Amino acid sequence: MKDAATPPMRPSNEATKRQRDIAAVQGEAYRLAVEAMAVENGIRETRAGGYVIGFTTEAAEGAYTPQDRQLARAEPAGANTHMEVIVADGSDGRFVPQLDVTVTVLTDGRQLFTTAVPFLWHPFLYHYGINAEVPGEGPFDVTVRIQPPDFMRHDPVNGQRFAEPAEAAFTQVRFNTGVKRSPDVSPHAGTVPEASH
Repeated sequence: MKDAATPPMRPSNEATKRQRDIAAVQGEAYRLAVEAMAVENGIRETRAGGYVIGFTTEAAEGAYTPQDRQLARAEPAGANTHMEVIVADGSDGRFVPQLDVTVTVLTDGRQLFTTAVPFLWHPFLYHYGINAEVPGEGPFDVTVRIQPPDFMRHDPVNGQRFAEPAEAAFTQVRFNTGVKRSPDVSPHAGTVPEASH
């Protein structure tokens, strides 16, 4: 799945062949996690701006949130879906962290909402995600936008990547809905952040 927009990954003083091979193995491992998520929930993917961008949904779910220097479990309030955005380097397939990701959801050409989508730690698939309330399963049109990251890029040969905004459009997306209840855990912290309308 490489094209003209694929970022470079060539020999340099920062990346020997062996090191590039190690990066590719990391990308292959991430791809396996994405494929596992796809089996569970389905996923739509495309290439844009040097990335492979994927979008999927599942039932709204809780998360641990930092509060007063500790973690407390927060649960969904009115949300009925959890949107997940997968962003991988278009060359080696590794997850790309620290991105400014937004999602816009439309139904019948009418915008339901645009929301920032923060990074979420996950036991097997790092992703950007947020709960939201949607009117049923859709279909919906979804646009994912990624701003150029402000992190430094090491490597004089391969570091010129992710310099422009990226946009991926997914049409007629059916959302998985419901609420995934967490087992009884404590301390509880109220509700997890959600997309607002």
